Amino acid sequence: MQPSEVVMNPKQVFLSVLLFGVAGLLLFMYLQIWIEEQHTGRVEKKREQKATSGWGPVNYLQPVPRIMTREKTQEHINDKNFKFHMPAVSEEKQKNLLHSERSTRVLTETSHSQGEGPHLGKTTESPKIKLIEKHQGAKTLSKKFREMNWPLDVRPLNKSLVKDNKWTRTDATQEKRRSFLQEFCKKYGGVSHPQSHLFHMVSRIYVEDKHKILYCEVPKAGCSNWKRILMVLNGLAPSAYNISHDAVHYGKHLKKLDSFDLKGIHTRLNTYTKAVFVRDPMERLVSAFRDKFEHPNSYYHPVFGKAIIKKYRPNACEKALNNGSGVKFKEFVHYLLDSHRPVGMDIHWEKVSKLCYPCLINYDFVGKFETLEEDANYFLQLIGAPKELKFPNFKDRHSSDERTNAQVVRQYLKDLTRTERQLIYDFYYLDYLMFNYTTPFL
Repeated sequence: MQPSEVVMNPKQVFLSVLLFGVAGLLLFMYLQIWIEEQHTGRVEKKREQKATSGWGPVNYLQPVPRIMTREKTQEHINDKNFKFHMPAVSEEKQKNLLHSERSTRVLTETSHSQGEGPHLGKTTESPKIKLIEKHQGAKTLSKKFREMNWPLDVRPLNKSLVKDNKWTRTDATQEKRRSFLQEFCKKYGGVSHPQSHLFHMVSRIYVEDKHKILYCEVPKAGCSNWKRILMVLNGLAPSAYNISHDAVHYGKHLKKLDSFDLKGIHTRLNTYTKAVFVRDPMERLVSAFRDKFEHPNSYYHPVFGKAIIKKYRPNACEKALNNGSGVKFKEFVHYLLDSHRPVGMDIHWEKVSKLCYPCLINYDFVGKFETLEEDANYFLQLIGAPKELKFPNFKDRHSSDERTNAQVVRQYLKDLTRTERQLIYDFYYLDYLMFNYTTPFL
């Protein structure tokens, strides 16, 4: 029989296939084990490299929020018997509302390195030593922040630079405002350690290093002219009267406190003169509405206006839905009070208690829009500003419009129900109480 004529019977074919199958399975299992070993080796090698290189992602700062007792808080606040003139509301409601205002964000400090920390030169030390030193430095800053007394210690105003006796009445008013705010926070503050991210807490505070000023920006309370003053004090302009609106708000000439590292923030909070200027919450709200929705605006109309009209105006026309112009005050109020807003909050109508944290950062100076020029010029005396520098009194934009005052506010509120007016008051409840504003519009 020729070799080509050899024929395998079915039994032989089956055995051959079985042997090939077993051999293939064994080869597959071997390859799988080899691949896993190679992968594990690479992972371990990468981990080792990260541990010695210092470039891996390391979460340096992750402190646990502390709760300080009321007794401990009282050690850091002056005990003054100042009488309150608050609306008749129960203490329990005030405490509940104050606690509800606190941010629920967990306090996790991040490592910002904008030049405040020590600069290390070139070194021949190993990367592992560098990593350890960096980690220890971050831990030290984190510990300092955790050990800060919250609220920050109350310091008396330095009045050594005030030479004129005409400020006696203004100074007395200022002391009453400071005492009132401190007593309020002492009575209803409760927790003395911040539960919000530190860098967020100070994100609205502007820094002027030459005169050691921290100014917390409250929009619609004279902030544009205050920024002009800070620019002049910084030497960026000779006069506040020739600085444009765009240069003030979009020029990025001024530094904010959150641009510094933890050490820079800590030092400035404890040594600089801290100021905040506030305004009657209802007036501030109406002023913000008039500015952003009654004049052409390439941001607020498409971003806020369209969303507000879409949700709160039945049978809105296509033009209004497309450009977001013509928002009515009542619609704006419905948006403000809606717990499910179609678009988020904005600093122009956000509460001062959430912009400046006045019960955690003890402000040395509390100015009011209602006495803006007087308060601002007294403050300039306190910090030793040039004698010729006066706070500007011009209207930043829409100068032909009447300033928003109590009479103007009443015109806007007449279209609201009493319940809606009460709900606005409830929304700004803390601001009314902290800064001792009455409620004439209810």
